[in-house]
Amino acid sequence: MLPPFGSDNYAPTHPEVLAAIADANDGYAVAYGSDPWTDRLSHRVEELFGPGATAFPVLNGTGANVVSLMATTSRWSGVVASDVAHAHTDENGAPERVGGLKLLTRPATDGRLEIADVASWAGELGDVHRAQPAVLTLTQATELGTVYSVEQLAELTEVAHGMGMAVHVDGSRLANAAAFLGVELRALTSDVGVDVVSLGSAKNGGLLGEAVVVLSPDDAPTPRAADVRRAAAEAIPYLRKSTMQLASKTRYVSAQLLAMFGDSDLWRRNATAANAAAQRLRAGVEAMGGDVVRVTRPTESNAVFATLPYAAADRLRTQTRFYNWADGETPERVEVRWMCSWATTESDVGAFLAALDTAL
Repeated sequence: MLPPFGSDNYAPTHPEVLAAIADANDGYAVAYGSDPWTDRLSHRVEELFGPGATAFPVLNGTGANVVSLMATTSRWSGVVASDVAHAHTDENGAPERVGGLKLLTRPATDGRLEIADVASWAGELGDVHRAQPAVLTLTQATELGTVYSVEQLAELTEVAHGMGMAVHVDGSRLANAAAFLGVELRALTSDVGVDVVSLGSAKNGGLLGEAVVVLSPDDAPTPRAADVRRAAAEAIPYLRKSTMQLASKTRYVSAQLLAMFGDSDLWRRNATAANAAAQRLRAGVEAMGGDVVRVTRPTESNAVFATLPYAAADRLRTQTRFYNWADGETPERVEVRWMCSWATTESDVGAFLAALDTAL
């Protein structure tokens, strides 16, 4: 069997992260986040996202999203999202079931919402018969492997804040987006007015654990946004516990995040490697030419989407794991998603391309 191309979650944990966990396993430490590792993580997050940014380690990405959205909304609120947003399609209704929130979706071209998609909800404001759009959630990089530019994020954030909404970024692959654009993490978050971030690690070489990051109220673009950030920072400790996202031995989660986002910039090294593997894979698929296999979407992070005959996809799947994504151009064809990770090597890509060629 070839290495799987189904998800970057399949990849092993990076050795530097494992070493950080082992280093943290030294003696006793106060539980539930009152430990030196979590304290150091707080300082590091301020270095990355600006003074006043606050980090709350959690157990997983779904938990980070749910806690973030609950902290920026009320029970009668709605969450504006794309129709392919992970919170909408792949979290088993957690925002609705756990958070009691209504997801308000719009079809998104290549996974990216546009200004009109956000502004279209303005008519719902003040209508007691409608869930009130209270927060805009943006996935960066998107579920379709695309990336919002700095300018696009700034425009969307300005529109959302103008409607009195908060802005949340689902950053499970924020590292891949920043690596693709060649910018720092804050350029895609605090610098463009984002209020809350789900900061991902597991898809980029972590073991488990993410963080909810609330940006500084002092840097908020509007008084309303400043109030939202203050309220979120006050609410999250309680929401994190009540949603079962507070680890008793938080030091191990914080140690991983310190390894990932510390001075060594492991987050960037890993994301750059994953993105580069996806570019090699795309180039190899395109080099096959013809209409049998076709790349269907931009490759701006670590995902490659393509269509090919169902039969060929099934033959290839006997050697490596990956997922069907959508219907193809005809009933005989299917769109698939091939994911690369920090651990995907050039030889992995070469072997996959050879197997694809044989399957076709």
